[in-house]
Amino acid sequence: MVSATATPAAQLRGIHKHYRLGEVDVPALCGIDLDLPRGVFSVIGGPSGSGKSTLLNLLGCIDAPDAGSVDVDGQAVAALGDTQRTRFRARHVGFVFQNFNLIPVLTAIENVEYPLRLLEDNAPRRRDMARSALIEVGLEGLEDRLPSALSGGQRQRVAVARALAKRPALVLADEPTANLDQATGRGLIDLMRRIQSATGATFVFSSHDPQLIAEADLRVHLVDGRVTAIDTRGGNA
Repeated sequence: MVSATATPAAQLRGIHKHYRLGEVDVPALCGIDLDLPRGVFSVIGGPSGSGKSTLLNLLGCIDAPDAGSVDVDGQAVAALGDTQRTRFRARHVGFVFQNFNLIPVLTAIENVEYPLRLLEDNAPRRRDMARSALIEVGLEGLEDRLPSALSGGQRQRVAVARALAKRPALVLADEPTANLDQATGRGLIDLMRRIQSATGATFVFSSHDPQLIAEADLRVHLVDGRVTAIDTRGGNA
């Protein structure tokens, strides 16, 4: 059950976002108002082109809205400049990408450690943080393997470890099970659910996967850039 009184991990008010496609102005988000509670397993669903990835990009400080406010972990990120948003994102937001986005010439532990270079100057500490994250996702003993020597599920676990290593306030995942078979996807969902429960991290996914949608504490449905429904395990939000 999602608490209506919890201070949100992220809050969006009056969000509009458009993209220019040739001579055409394409609306991606149209007047979004949304609170995402802390420590909750949330899924943003909707048909292709509904604005799910755009919404994640705004929450992840990758992009800024044309209008409206975005607060993440108490910071008004929409008002930040590009450099400030990059620094905030590096410390407070973790990403799990659909296509893993691992660097093929780096080992599992090096892939997890790589983004930590922005935050931690101490090399032994970086390595310890990366190793702990890989152990947390069940990859102990595979730290020195290249991505090509790992299965799809193992590569996605490396991506999860990379997102979690810095202990971010917000973990975002864009279709994290899309490239996995059903059994592997189920295992990844269970893993992320256990981590969320153990750490209290806030997870926000975009997904078409019925398994992931069914597991969510909070489900946000988008159609044509608008929130059409919000529901929780305990009923309507």
